[in-house]
Amino acid sequence: MAETSQITFSHQEVAEALVKAQNLHEGIWGIYIEFGIIAGNIPSAGDTSLILPAAVVPVVKMGIQRFAEPNNLTVDAAVVNPIPKSKRPTK
Repeated sequence: MAETSQITFSHQEVAEALVKAQNLHEGIWGIYIEFGIIAGNIPSAGDTSLILPAAVVPVVKMGIQRFAEPNNLTVDAAVVNPIPKSKRPTK
């Protein structure tokens, strides 16, 4: 069997992992990615005497944010990370 060199995750799988990492138990949470932008003039790959304006868009931050409604980026913290029965208040 070949060695795995890449593992990918869906948006919801990433949101679920971060909800669990932050120990969140309520709310609709989804992934959040903040991009930056850097511009400059760079030489063309095919003709280095040709200069072209270009932009680089780095990922600056990644995280989760609360959403009002569920969508394909979100998970419900109460479903994916319920409060353990031992920590639930007794009635």
